[in-house]
Amino acid sequence: MPRPDPALLTPERYPFSHTVTTRFADVDPNQHLNNVALAAMMEDARVRFNQAVGLKVKIGERRAMVASVGMEYLAQGHFPDPVEALCGIDRVGRTSWSIAQILVQHGTVIAFARSVIVAISDDRPAPVTNDTRAALEQWLLKP
Repeated sequence: MPRPDPALLTPERYPFSHTVTTRFADVDPNQHLNNVALAAMMEDARVRFNQAVGLKVKIGERRAMVASVGMEYLAQGHFPDPVEALCGIDRVGRTSWSIAQILVQHGTVIAFARSVIVAISDDRPAPVTNDTRAALEQWLLKP
């Protein structure tokens, strides 16, 4: 994954924010937040974001599945200071959408991630419904 477009590293563009408390267990031998902990913070924020958007996990006819996640580690994060996880919809396509995320600590973006989510019906990609599209578009990254 190439380094993210600098425009994606502007916290003010992101409509959703969640504060993550760091744990001592998140620290690696180099005394910074380890990559696995940062990935877990992104995952937790993405799930909370999905709840804010109004997406519900459904078993059966229609659901959403993560197709890919790409992450860039941009700076070191440190315990015990909290991390702000910011999320926004980057793009809505015919059968999928992408979520852009950044982790910010003390005003520094320490990580960027983009997740592609696919609408699924009968175990195959399906068109994003009009209701889902309308819900997602309310959470687009700000210009």
